[in-house]
Amino acid sequence: MTLTFRCPRELEGRLPSPTPAAQGLPDWLKAMPAQAFSALASGEVDTVKRCPPFIDAMTCGFLIPLVCDVRVENGAFTWDEDLPPGGAVSFARSPIGIHEAGQVAGTPLFEPDRFLIKFHSFWTIEAPSGYSLLFTHPANRFDLPFTTLTGLVDSDRYTDGWIHFPAHWHDVDFSGVLPKGTPIAQCFPVRRETWVARTATFTDEEAQRTHELLTAIDREKGVYRRQFRT
Repeated sequence: MTLTFRCPRELEGRLPSPTPAAQGLPDWLKAMPAQAFSALASGEVDTVKRCPPFIDAMTCGFLIPLVCDVRVENGAFTWDEDLPPGGAVSFARSPIGIHEAGQVAGTPLFEPDRFLIKFHSFWTIEAPSGYSLLFTHPANRFDLPFTTLTGLVDSDRYTDGWIHFPAHWHDVDFSGVLPKGTPIAQCFPVRRETWVARTATFTDEEAQRTHELLTAIDREKGVYRRQFRT
């Protein structure tokens, strides 16, 4: 299964490429311990570094990177990158744009005196037939000073247009540089299918299986990783 990312010829070699999310894990995750002392438990407990669902969410799909360094100071965004003008294809000349407040009127994001930023992307994306792409904030990246909004794009059909990423800049006290390559969105391929929800109560057999599984999880570590993780 392949996602095809295309950029204008004028930008070839100037853009950081989208990367598999597994190659973009943050330094804090790499540095954090696998275990930490818990006063509540009076001993060592596993950290989220040993939680497969936490890690698997962060390593699934692809990361879209920020095109250049962006300096943020006193609410002002500046950058030094001078992108060339488009040729056969027009594209934005800046790494970020804005959504004025009225575009999110009625949502919890609305503040009358604040813009939402919009990260510009310079890649079109083509997905295999039958697949859409879920674009969202990079999984578990609570360290980032912004929160990217979530959207679903039918990227097997919409293959020739830009997909930009609105974001709420939640850290109003941030001052510094958002480095080139910072992940601004994570995309997950999603197969379009129709699902229905069914509810049921445990059968005796199902109740026994659940009991045995929960007992095993209480008694030993790594049950999910060894028996279920793919």
